[in-house]
Amino acid sequence: MVDRTVLAGAHVVLPTGVAEGGRVTVEGGRIAHNAPQEEITFDLTGHWIVPGFVDLHVHGGGGASFSAGTAEEALTAIRTHRAHGTTTMVASTVTGDLDDLARQAAVLSELTEQGDLAGIHFEGPFISPHRCGAHQPELLRDPHPADVRKLVDAARGAARMMTLAPELDGGLESVRLLADSGVIAAVGHTDSTYESTLEAIDAGATVATHLFNAMPSLLHRAPGPIAALLEDERVTVELINDGTHLHPAVLELAFARAGADRVAFITDAMGAAGMNDGMYPLGPMRVEVKDGVARIADGPTAGSIAGSTLTLDTAFKRAVTVDGLPVEDAVRALSANPARLLGVAGRVGSLEPGKDADLVVLDGSYDLAGVMRKGEWLVRPEVG
Repeated sequence: MVDRTVLAGAHVVLPTGVAEGGRVTVEGGRIAHNAPQEEITFDLTGHWIVPGFVDLHVHGGGGASFSAGTAEEALTAIRTHRAHGTTTMVASTVTGDLDDLARQAAVLSELTEQGDLAGIHFEGPFISPHRCGAHQPELLRDPHPADVRKLVDAARGAARMMTLAPELDGGLESVRLLADSGVIAAVGHTDSTYESTLEAIDAGATVATHLFNAMPSLLHRAPGPIAALLEDERVTVELINDGTHLHPAVLELAFARAGADRVAFITDAMGAAGMNDGMYPLGPMRVEVKDGVARIADGPTAGSIAGSTLTLDTAFKRAVTVDGLPVEDAVRALSANPARLLGVAGRVGSLEPGKDADLVVLDGSYDLAGVMRKGEWLVRPEVG
């Protein structure tokens, strides 16, 4: 007999809207059609049930980093974010030597094959020295297609996305290479103009890496990459909704121009996510976290914001309670849109029969109360 779990009484966010007093039935690790009305395992009256969160862009958490190149550290980061509702995630690397990145990719590809990760995102080294942010300037290089191919091949089919600056030598050719290889080409850490960004989109770029951050500002005579990325329907824009990277008015602008179906909330979290203030590694760099904000501690980029300490449950609550987004739009940005972009929407990203039972339970204040992944409680709700 297949184990059955029935969640009842909650506000259930479905692709068609919010079902008040809704029910979710889980059988064999998947969402099933409803059980008999009288059967209730968990009474979640007053709670919300939303799809498990999908993070396109995360570097670490729980004191661990995907760039450490060990399965142990990667699994620590994975467990940390799962406990905050991220049931699907892509591991992001940090700029480094190509051989080091290839070794990291070998480890992360194994975890992808095991189902612990949804793939690998290479952020750097093919980015602009003028917009390097928390990446070491001396390790940056132009995106020559042979080097891009080396990293894609090292990932053994697990490469899902690569961030690059398309204005650099080899940029457009590498965008085409990535698109032809089934790897998402993302525009980010770039000094690109409006016109060259449009060229990159036409060449196959479909994501804006943490829009507004690490790129030229939107100016009235030089709109730069922001305007191009916002206006093109082919592009999904990443936003870091932690209250540090973006002002609420800027987030509202992105939603107004791109629409709720083209926004993906990300954490861009480094190892301090889920941890206290202190010193943490980020690739080859040291990062100081103070009052929850991560900055490079020393070197030529000292003081630069170094990713975030965000978890997606916090991003969800902020979206609804501070930014004033409808819950349905927050669900699109945290689950449905990134799942579609990754090509896994047939399994995750929404609460529909046949999909994996990946879900998050929130209380009436939108604080996390439970997390289920593939039918297994990772955080069990304290309810009847």
